[in-house]
Amino acid sequence: MITDSHDTIAAPATATGGAIALIRVSGPHALVCCDRIFKGSVRLADAHPNTIHYGHIVDGEREIDDVLMSVFRAPHSYTGEDSAEISVHGSRYIVAEVLRLLSRCGVRMAAPGEFTVRAFLAGKMDLSQAEAVADMIAADSKAAHALASTQMKGGYSSSLHELRQQLLDAAALLELELDFSEEDVEFADRTQLAAMLDNISAEVQRLASSFHTGNALKEGVAVAIVGKPNVGKSTLLNRLTGEERAITSEIAGTTRDTIEESCDIDGVRFRFIDTAGIRETDDKLERMGIERTRKAIADARIIVSINESGTEAESVDIKEGQTVIEVINKSDLADVNSDMTENDRLRISALTGDGIEELRMRLRAVIDTDGAYTGETIVTNSRHFDALQRASASLTAARSALDSGLSGELLSEELREVLNILGEITGEVTSDDILQNIFSRFCIGK
Repeated sequence: MITDSHDTIAAPATATGGAIALIRVSGPHALVCCDRIFKGSVRLADAHPNTIHYGHIVDGEREIDDVLMSVFRAPHSYTGEDSAEISVHGSRYIVAEVLRLLSRCGVRMAAPGEFTVRAFLAGKMDLSQAEAVADMIAADSKAAHALASTQMKGGYSSSLHELRQQLLDAAALLELELDFSEEDVEFADRTQLAAMLDNISAEVQRLASSFHTGNALKEGVAVAIVGKPNVGKSTLLNRLTGEERAITSEIAGTTRDTIEESCDIDGVRFRFIDTAGIRETDDKLERMGIERTRKAIADARIIVSINESGTEAESVDIKEGQTVIEVINKSDLADVNSDMTENDRLRISALTGDGIEELRMRLRAVIDTDGAYTGETIVTNSRHFDALQRASASLTAARSALDSGLSGELLSEELREVLNILGEITGEVTSDDILQNIFSRFCIGK
C-alpha cells in the first residue's frame, strides 16, 4: 500500500499565512498523542466524540498557543479512525512547533492525500468519490464545484453500481448453467440478456460522451482567438479578461506565441488563448508561433474568428464538436448607424468594449450547464473516460459473442471483463499503482 495505515499521521490542512491554521491528526494513537501536548480541562482520550475543547499546546512548562481541539472517534470521522483537528493561530512558527511536538510523540507527517487514502480504505468513500475530493479543492468555478459536489455525494458511483449489479446478476446466472451443463438448460434468458447489454452499452456511451463537456467545465473551456495579423486579437484577449496580459501594437506579427488567460463568465471558467496571426513569413520565431496557433485551434472547444469589416474571416479547419463565433472588430471605426451584426457576425470594438457583453453571452450560450446544476452524472476525469471507452469496447464484444451463440461460460468471461473495468473507476477493482498515481496528486493534509 502507499503508506502504513497503522501509523498516526498529522499535517496542516490549511494554507499558511491566514489568521487561523488547522492541523489534522489521525490514527490509532491520535488522541493519546495529542494529550501529551495539550493542556485542557479534560483528557482528549476520555472526551466524548464530536466535541470541541479549549486549552493550550505546551512544551513542558512552555506554552506555545491557545487552541481549540476537535475530537472525532472511529468510525465516525473523515478517515474512519480516531482523529483530532487542532485550530491554532496561523503563524508559521506555531504550526511548525505543533508538528514538531507531535513528531516527538511518535506522529509522522502525512503523505499527499493520505487522509483520503485512509477514508477510502475504511470504506468511507469509493475511489471516484475520493478523486472528487481533489476536484472540489481545485474547483475554480460554480460549474466545476457543482460537478465535484455531485460526484462526492455518490451520484456517479450509484450509476456505476447499478450497471455492475445488472452485469453481476447476469454473469452469476450464466455461471450457474455450468452446474447443469449436461441438462442443457439456460437460466439467463438470451433475449433479456441482449436487451440488458444494449441498455448498459447505451448508458456507458452516454457517460463517455459527457466527458467532452465535463472536462471543459472542470479544466476551463478552451477558446482560441484567431485571425489575421493586426486585427485586434490581443486587444480582445485583454478586454475579455480585464487584464493587460498581451502586448498590443500596430505592428503585424507582434504576438509570436500563444498567450493564455482565464476569466469566469456566469459560473463557467473560460481559457482564452491569444494566437499568432497566420501568414507566410520567413521569421523562424513567428513560424513557431503559427504552429502553436494551429495546435491551439485543434484543441479549442470554441473558436473566436476575428476580422475587420469588408474582409473575409480567417479560414480554419473545424473539428466535430467545435463552435465558431465570427466577430468583426473595430466597430468604433465603422459607420455608427451600421447594424451590430453582419450575416450573424458580431460587430465589436475590442478597444472601446462595444459588443463585448454580447460576445460573452454567445460564449456562455455554447456551454450547457443544466446537467451540472441538476445533479446529472457527467464524467470529468480522464481515467474514468478511458475506462468507459474500454468498457464500451468489451460490451460490444460481449454482444457479438451473444449473437454468435457463444457458450454461457465464455459469455460470463466477457461480462466479467466489463465488471472489472467499471470496478476500476469506483475502486472495487484496483491496484497499488492506480492508488499511488491518484493520491500522489493530492495536497498534503487532505
